[in-house]
Amino acid sequence: MDLGLRGKSVLVTGSSKGIGAAVAEAYAAEGANVILVSRSAEALKKTADDIRSRHQVSVQIHAADLSKGPAREDTMQRFPDIDILVNNAGAIPGGSLLDLSMERWQDAWDLKVLGYVHMTQLALRTMQPRKSGIIINIVGMAARQPTWDYICGATGNAALNAFTSAIGGKAVDFGIRVFGINPAGTRTDRIISISKERAKTRFGDESRWEETLTNLPFGRLKEPAEVAALAVMLSGPQVEYLAGTMIDMDGGALYRK
Repeated sequence: MDLGLRGKSVLVTGSSKGIGAAVAEAYAAEGANVILVSRSAEALKKTADDIRSRHQVSVQIHAADLSKGPAREDTMQRFPDIDILVNNAGAIPGGSLLDLSMERWQDAWDLKVLGYVHMTQLALRTMQPRKSGIIINIVGMAARQPTWDYICGATGNAALNAFTSAIGGKAVDFGIRVFGINPAGTRTDRIISISKERAKTRFGDESRWEETLTNLPFGRLKEPAEVAALAVMLSGPQVEYLAGTMIDMDGGALYRK
């Protein structure tokens, strides 16, 4: 199926590795031109070179700390004509309410929560006059399965679920689709760090992190490429009516005992 993405301009945040890198790769495979944004210029260059080696598309990189408002504004000023924005940057730490200082809450939410809000606002302002565009928020299943030992992430993700639905319900009036994906545990460096935090909270020993990954659907973690494939498929005009919703990608784990 031709998804109609050839030649489209796609900006993916947090795209030097993990899900973000996989999303950029998947769009490039469909012929879209991609813009990779993350904090590390060195990591971005490596990922960009990797994508260019396999796909004949434009791959640009931009190193920016999207936890800062001026950096978000500068990023969107540099790339005002994007067709698709994928908000993915964020690294909310694990831990309970008693484990995390308010400074860590603020730092985490500055990037993932306020970062998504601000980038969406900036993108809408450039897309609205054109009456076209897509914004995809990669959030997380903690929004639907809040736990004591990932309270900062669960609360932030829940806020982003509500935000995405509220914006998506109105943005269709501007010809813009806004929706999101809630991935469950995915095979990235981040799942290891979160699992270590959980093991420290539950067992007092972070080396037991693998014990926190139990009862997995299909007996495995999800791969970043699976999240990327879903994002790309939902970007096609064939599913234009999909807007304002969050799609849970958890292998049915929410309903497993």
